[in-house]
Amino acid sequence: MKEKIHKTNAARQLDELNIPYELIPYQVDEEDLSAAHVAASLGENIDQVYKTLVLRGDKTGLFVCVIPGAAELDLKAAARASGNKSCEMLHVKELFPLTGYIRGGCSPLGMKKHFPTFIHEDCILWDYIYISAGIRGLQIKMSPNDLLKAAGAVPVPLCR
Repeated sequence: MKEKIHKTNAARQLDELNIPYELIPYQVDEEDLSAAHVAASLGENIDQVYKTLVLRGDKTGLFVCVIPGAAELDLKAAARASGNKSCEMLHVKELFPLTGYIRGGCSPLGMKKHFPTFIHEDCILWDYIYISAGIRGLQIKMSPNDLLKAAGAVPVPLCR
């Protein structure tokens, strides 16, 4: 018998916008919350499994970057894209109180408050990408163009 998948805030946001998506469960490994593990669990290309990072800029405050799973965020590029001189990753203990999400289950959609969102420009090369559905063990498979629209995001170069 198939386990019922409960809707997350991210999925509800997509429903409200009438944007098509699929909820895809995967086996969580609490010792390995990496995008590489998620991609391997899904049997998908790591370049199509995106991770959500929350940062604090020196001028604008919090903002979100969504990058391919194997990529490394270029902090200078993220600062430039967001209108900051510098930025740093949000400390993990601040993540839940500010976004409503935990490490390994942070989605660019459905946060407590909307923050400016930037997605690495290569996302548009794919027919679909995966992002966290907002809980560990569940991904959203969707069109990158639909994600850009739903998140009110801008595609920019963010990776080294």
